[in-house]
Amino acid sequence: MQATKPVTKPTKQRKMLFQAPDHIRHKHFAAPLSPKLRTSHGVRVLPVRSGDTVHIMRGDHKGFEGKVTRIDREKYRIYVEGLTREKVDGTTIFVPIHPSKVMITGLNLDDKWRKKVLERRKEAREKMEGIEEKPPEEVVEIKEEVIKEKGGMEEKIPKKRPKRRKVAKKPAEKK
Repeated sequence: MQATKPVTKPTKQRKMLFQAPDHIRHKHFAAPLSPKLRTSHGVRVLPVRSGDTVHIMRGDHKGFEGKVTRIDREKYRIYVEGLTREKVDGTTIFVPIHPSKVMITGLNLDDKWRKKVLERRKEAREKMEGIEEKPPEEVVEIKEEVIKEKGGMEEKIPKKRPKRRKVAKKPAEKK
C-alpha cells in the first residue's frame, strides 16, 4: 500500500497572486526601464505592453532583445518576437518569459493613455525630488540652534539595559 501525499494549499501570497483581478495583474507586469529611457521619461518602472522592445536580463536567453508580441496575464508570461523553441514534432513555439526578467529598451507610445501615464508619473517624481532637495528653513535654523547649545558636539546617549525579571522563589519546606 502506497502512502498518499497530503493535499497542500497554496500560501496566502501565492493565492493572492494567482487569484488577482486583471487590473492588479497589470501592475505585476512591471519591468524596469533602460537607463536611457529612465532619464528621458523620468520613470523607473512601467508595465510591459505588446509592442515594447525588451532586453532579457536573466535566464537561458540572457542578452536577447526583441519586440513583445503577446502578453499572457493568466500565466504571468510575455512572448518576445524571435525567441522560439522547436518541439519534438518539429513545430516552433514562443518561449514564455516572466516580465521581472526583462528590461524595457523601447516603449510603444501609440496609446494616448500610456503617454498620459508617463507625463503624470514624471510630474509626480519631479515634485517629490523638489521637496526632498531643500528642507524647510525653520528646520535648518532649529538644527543650528541645537548644535550651538550642545557646543557643536552631539552627546552620546547611554543605551538602557533591559530590566531583568525577578523570579519568585518557592518557600522552603519545613521538616
